[in-house]
This record gives sequence, structure tokens and C-alpha cells, in this order.
Amino acid sequence: MRHAAIGILLLTFSLVWAASAGAETYGSGVSVTETTAVSEILANPAAYQGRTVAVEGTVVEVCAKRGCWVELSSDQKYQTIRIKVTDGVIVFPMSARGKHARVQGTVEELQMSAEQALAAARHHAEEQGKAFDPSSVSGPTTHVRIRATGAEIR
Repeated sequence: MRHAAIGILLLTFSLVWAASAGAETYGSGVSVTETTAVSEILANPAAYQGRTVAVEGTVVEVCAKRGCWVELSSDQKYQTIRIKVTDGVIVFPMSARGKHARVQGTVEELQMSAEQALAAARHHAEEQGKAFDPSSVSGPTTHVRIRATGAEIR
């Protein structure tokens, strides 16, 4: 029985080591063990507001200007969540696009006035090097994002 327990312990250790091998760590990494589905956060952001969570998905977009945010795919089609970091503290490389990421951070729900939403959309277009169409923004908006403290990308 003792040998079986040691075998299980070694197997568990090797699986955890293999899972983290090859991942590049950014910031303080990811210490939260339970993964929260992006769709759960987007469906009920008030329940997660201010909570530290770990999420995972594919990096679909990276800030081309400073690497200060990534868009992470959800577990549901056509959903993404913005992962924002403090400028310069973590810099996501453009090569992260298309890779799997596990991210830890605090959920934020941002209420924006029409003027703030317009300015944010203009800034986002600038970061992506795209033309901005002011008519694409209509009224006040709410954005849910994660203020990341760490990430692992493979």
C-alpha cells in the first residue's frame, strides 16, 4: 500500500511538472488552482467583482502598442474577455497570439459614460492601428475585464 501511495504521489508530481513545462511565466505567475469559466464571469460579473480568479483560453489579440492587454477566448463561442495589466509591469509579446494562456487577476466591471466609451474605443483602435468609426459607439457601456497580476502562456 505504501508503494502505491508513493507511486501516486510521483505520478501527480510528474503530471503537474509536465503541465507547467514549456510555459512562459509573466508577472507573479498563477497560484490560484481553481479555474473559473470566462462565460460564468461575463454572465454574472457582479458576483465576481473584486475577486481574484484564474481563467484560461486562447489569446486572440494582443495590444500591438505596448503589450499591456490581451483578449482571451471564452469557453463559449464568440466571447472574449480583456486581460489588462499595469503598463510596463507585464508586457505580453505579440507572439502570444494563438497560444493557450492561464491568467490570474481581479475581476473589474467598468461602467463608462458615452464619452468615456467613445474615448476608450478610439484608444483601442489606435492601439490596434485601425481606423476609428465614432458611430460604432452608442451610449454608455459596461466592460468586464480582469486586472492581471500574472500569466502563463504556452
